[in-house]
Amino acid sequence: MRPLSMLEARVLGVLVEKSLTVPDSYPLSLNSLTLGCNQKTARDPVIAASEGDVQVAVDALKALSLAFESSGSRVARYEHNLGRALGIPSQSVALLATLVLRGPQTPAELRTAAERLHRFADVSAVEGFLDELAARPAEKGGALVVKLPRAPGAREQRWAHLLCGPVDLTALPVASDDESIVAMSELAALKARLAAAENEVGRLGALVERLCRELDIRP
Repeated sequence: MRPLSMLEARVLGVLVEKSLTVPDSYPLSLNSLTLGCNQKTARDPVIAASEGDVQVAVDALKALSLAFESSGSRVARYEHNLGRALGIPSQSVALLATLVLRGPQTPAELRTAAERLHRFADVSAVEGFLDELAARPAEKGGALVVKLPRAPGAREQRWAHLLCGPVDLTALPVASDDESIVAMSELAALKARLAAAENEVGRLGALVERLCRELDIRP
């Protein structure tokens, strides 16, 4: 499968999302699909695509067997075929759609963001499906997600989808080894301050006890 354009991926993600969150309105009309693509919440980046742009994207997805037009309606309506076309389970479909719609996420963020699409038992379950998507063999089309380098100041690494092709890792800010050294020095400084505070509290406590004895005050 060729890499998708950003709008093609957005359309696919919206079809997956709406199939699970608003099943009564699914399959989607072109108007509903366009509104979903241009939605300002739960989208990164926020875009402003026209119905004509979305129609072109849908037609391209149909040619790739990733979407199809449902029959039996006077208005054209569209459905996704992501799981069947790529041979992946519904859990993986939910994770891919979330990454497409919201951008790179940590496993913990993904678990929360994807809750309406699939409720994962814990973060390790999310990580398990991500690992499967990352290790997808070449004969099946290759990896569908990639773990990004840890960003400066971040505790966890984020994941990104590969439906639009490889991610340019050289363009991403990467945490350096110096950051961990700084973090350790900061931790040592905090421990020293905590020890000094504990000593001061102990000194003040002894002083209060002495004053109470001298003034014959019972605490």
